[in-house]
Amino acid sequence: MNPHVRHSVSSLPPEGAAAALGAARRRLTNMASNLRPFVFPAVLLGALELWARTTGRGSDALAPPSAAVRAFGAALSDGSLLAATAFTLGSAGLGLLIGAVLGLALGTLLGLSRRAARLASLSVEVARPVPSVALIPLALLVFGFGLRLEVSVVAFACLWPMLVLTQAAVLQVEPRLLEVAQALQLSPWQRFVWIVGPAIVPRLFVALRLGVAIALVVAVTVEIAANPHGMGYALIIAQQSLDPALMLAWLGWVGAVGFAINAAALALQRTVARRMGAEGGA
Repeated sequence: MNPHVRHSVSSLPPEGAAAALGAARRRLTNMASNLRPFVFPAVLLGALELWARTTGRGSDALAPPSAAVRAFGAALSDGSLLAATAFTLGSAGLGLLIGAVLGLALGTLLGLSRRAARLASLSVEVARPVPSVALIPLALLVFGFGLRLEVSVVAFACLWPMLVLTQAAVLQVEPRLLEVAQALQLSPWQRFVWIVGPAIVPRLFVALRLGVAIALVVAVTVEIAANPHGMGYALIIAQQSLDPALMLAWLGWVGAVGFAINAAALALQRTVARRMGAEGGA
């Protein structure tokens, strides 16, 4: 223990000293608990560094993490990292927005109308299992290379989970609420804003978090497979140039960006849930 802390604790009465020691132990326990998730990645990176500098020296497939860090710094300094990241996030965000809006609208319609659900069931079940990457050749013919190609494929991939989860959430809305809305002769828009929307918000955030992950994965996949822009294209160029350090730098950066986006979506979900709970309690 720090000498200053020990001195301050010894000067306290027995009850105060015990409380201070307990608080110090709790802080150390919390610190150890927060650092625990980083232990395995640190060990893995250390093992990779050791292997790359000994047995794997000269490998064209893997590079030591220290070299990847230097390559990351070089890509950051010349602006290529930020430009590629901005393109990927922009296309993924726009595709997610389009897919989420369409999925929310169609899912709400299918959840509220049994007739519409029966009519659309075959179309949804046929189109939903189609892999989004299978749409790349068609989108490439229609849109060519660039932003529209990537946005269209991302929107297609994000549409189906948003639609299915929204429809399931609407089906679980309390029927008496819908009867009240019908008795009040609310318009479809008023019914959604005042009744259905607030009731399905928690489940919508589950769909949104799933859509965020899908959007980033599909955007990077499109860039690797067909679109000469963004982080995926930079990753495949590093691989084709036999530059494993830069390839690992891009791979680690894609993972870090995905982690940050998921954390932001989770924080937004908690904030909205807390505010809705506070309003409900008021």
